[in-house]
Amino acid sequence: MLTVVNEDGTTPSGSSLLDEVVREGARRMLAAALEAEVNAYIAELADERDDKGRRLVVRNGYHQPRKVTTAAGVVEVKAPRVNDKRVDEATGERKRFSSAILPPWCRKSPKISEVLPLLYLHGLSSGDFVPALEQFLGSSAGLSAATVTRLTTQWQSDHAAFMDRDLAEVDYVYVWADGIHLNVRLEEAKACVLVLIGVRADGSKELVALKDGYRESGESWADLLRDCSRRGMRAPVLAVGDGALGFWKALAEVFPDTREQRCWVHKTANVLDAMPKSAQPAAKKAIQDIYNAEDRDHAEAAIKTFAQLYGAKFPKAVKKITDDQDQLLAFYDFPAEHWIHLRTTNPIESTFSTVRLRTKVTRGAGSRGAALAMVFKLVESAQQRWRAVNAPHLVALVRAGARFERGQLVERPEAVAA
Repeated sequence: MLTVVNEDGTTPSGSSLLDEVVREGARRMLAAALEAEVNAYIAELADERDDKGRRLVVRNGYHQPRKVTTAAGVVEVKAPRVNDKRVDEATGERKRFSSAILPPWCRKSPKISEVLPLLYLHGLSSGDFVPALEQFLGSSAGLSAATVTRLTTQWQSDHAAFMDRDLAEVDYVYVWADGIHLNVRLEEAKACVLVLIGVRADGSKELVALKDGYRESGESWADLLRDCSRRGMRAPVLAVGDGALGFWKALAEVFPDTREQRCWVHKTANVLDAMPKSAQPAAKKAIQDIYNAEDRDHAEAAIKTFAQLYGAKFPKAVKKITDDQDQLLAFYDFPAEHWIHLRTTNPIESTFSTVRLRTKVTRGAGSRGAALAMVFKLVESAQQRWRAVNAPHLVALVRAGARFERGQLVERPEAVAA
């Protein structure tokens, strides 16, 4: 198909020829993917036939064309239609084909829902979204300021409902806690987002709570933990966090039976900050030998070696480890498959590395509630990509009080001789 191109490289529609090619390619790829999905569905059910031998699942033309907003722009799609005559024996209703690629309700790519809150947190007002995204998407369809305002309001309601949900039916065996500074539109310069992520008994990770507060404030953490307890949250077996005294003070108050595990990433940074740069590479290797040891005994021996090497010259650095030895080595009392998850707060840090902002947002712009709702939606979206902990079947055993030695389950502890 020939296309007229203006001298500046744009087409009569105003977009560049490159954008037109990308959108046409996206449309064709989407059409091919939908055809392949339907063909596979029909082929899989080819043996399903009625009492006259006629196939119960066949092609039935196409649905009406609809426009879908994607990262490549707005593309028009004609989805193939399926005539499924099978009946669900349990409900008595006709079975229906539903595309996993393009659900019936879908009018825009889920990625667009991730872009909107990120732009807001970077400081764009809802009125700026249309011109900003129109350059990227090639169209402003469905992205008016009113639409964005409605989304913001809905997301604030979603966050409020999330923070008020019943936790009595959920069991978080492990939790990670951290206060993340994002430079979002919070009311105080020192405010941050307090985050709790938990591991359920089936090994899956899940966002537990997200609210604004002060990272070092025991009262802020206590408010969050007390609220979780009020809603029925059971005391976790182990909590992982950095050295912020506020969280540990609050944990001891609200969930006194929960064991403590200090984050080795934060601890390593704190120890190295107390040493000259010339000593840091070797010291970092010595610290890694501690938390990568094959069991607690070898880790304790590695701590003694670290103290012997650096105690005379850098006593403050060594004291940062020896004073917290029990809390730093707590993870060794759990399944070896879980050690890599429990010795750091990486589950939180890795999530927020994609959310963390590096732009300075003008104070007073936007609202605190909207900013928290945007952060919540971004984490909620990221949560869909979180993987379960290694050996998820062992999490339930941890909750049941099973004992682990050297990372292995002790099934029949030897009886103590009389």
